[in-house]
Amino acid sequence: MRLRPAIARLHRWIGLVTAGFLLVAGLTGALLAWYDELDALLAPRLLTAHPSPGAAQPLDALALRARVAQAYPHRRVNHVPLSQPPGRSAVFFAAPGPDDTDKPVPPVAQVLVQPYTGQVLGDRVLGQAAPGVRYIMPFIYRLHHSLALGLAGTLMLGAAALLWTVDCFVGLWLTLPAASASPRRAGGMAGKSWLRRWMPAWWVRWQGGSYKLTFDLHRAGGLWVWAALFVFAWSSVAFNLAPAYDAVMARGGLSFQATTRSLPMLAVPQVQPGLSWQQALETGRRLMGQQASSRGFSVHREDLLYYDPRRALFSYYVLSSLDVRERVGRTVVAFDGNTGELRLSWFPTGAANGDTITSWLAGLHMAARWGWPLQALVAMAGVMVAMLSATGVLVWRRKVRVRR
Repeated sequence: MRLRPAIARLHRWIGLVTAGFLLVAGLTGALLAWYDELDALLAPRLLTAHPSPGAAQPLDALALRARVAQAYPHRRVNHVPLSQPPGRSAVFFAAPGPDDTDKPVPPVAQVLVQPYTGQVLGDRVLGQAAPGVRYIMPFIYRLHHSLALGLAGTLMLGAAALLWTVDCFVGLWLTLPAASASPRRAGGMAGKSWLRRWMPAWWVRWQGGSYKLTFDLHRAGGLWVWAALFVFAWSSVAFNLAPAYDAVMARGGLSFQATTRSLPMLAVPQVQPGLSWQQALETGRRLMGQQASSRGFSVHREDLLYYDPRRALFSYYVLSSLDVRERVGRTVVAFDGNTGELRLSWFPTGAANGDTITSWLAGLHMAARWGWPLQALVAMAGVMVAMLSATGVLVWRRKVRVRR
């Protein structure tokens, strides 16, 4: 069997297997590039909040937590946002309490609070397929991440992303001209350089008929956005099929920091930490200040204080000079919820080369840096992914008809 027909057959079958997945992922990803803007547009009463005449400054984050805990007495409010963008609501998450096991309570509710007055504006379960525009963007995210099928959908998309990553290189190889070609196959390209013979693969024959247009859009379109396709494909493996991603990256000699998931879990969750929330916040600030001083980075904004009862562990997140993503900080120190002892720290860049690469892949995938220009590019790339999937299927159908 000759190599090129075999590679073409591999490209065809990978494309057919992944086409449906990538069509959904591309179209939903194009919308998710503008997630915050569209979510606020669809649910302004829930997500927007402006200073009132008598309250020009937002309330203390722990005071807002107390308001949420009072409004949801049977839930645990372990997720405390320490900042929010101007004009946006404060976002809390309330998990079911231990006495709610026999009640029809949603697993985790996102609670939106007016940060200047402490008024609870409402709640929603993210990803829930429920009537109302407030659920549209979270459900689109759920489709994008797991096809709204939970773990099974996440794994299916992860497997599709792994095939997609392989196909990025297979498809690129198929566009390359042969190192040497017979005069009959080379046609008018005989005697030209390899690069000159590759250039037609980048062109679209707009007047060549529907099939040539479809084929050229599939081939040239894939070349135009090839780098973006690879970033999306490989970062999707990191999100949805982490063991495969970690194994490949480790084989490449890349290193990773330990995360809180590597810390042991308690036999019985500790619902109430030994430290008060105020003590935990002060401890997080002190430990982060020590890390910043010793490692030479700066803290731009504190973002989140989170308590994990399964490990009796507080995590304090900030946006630092080590972060790639601009909207959310991922520089973190984790400490014992009873003693305040530092258990681990994690830095998006500069500490481990594997984490640095992953942080950049995630930041580019989520359009989380450089503002609207990258958002527009990511949205356009999402549309291109959907187009490439559709044109690939159309090219295959045409060839099947011709053979028949």
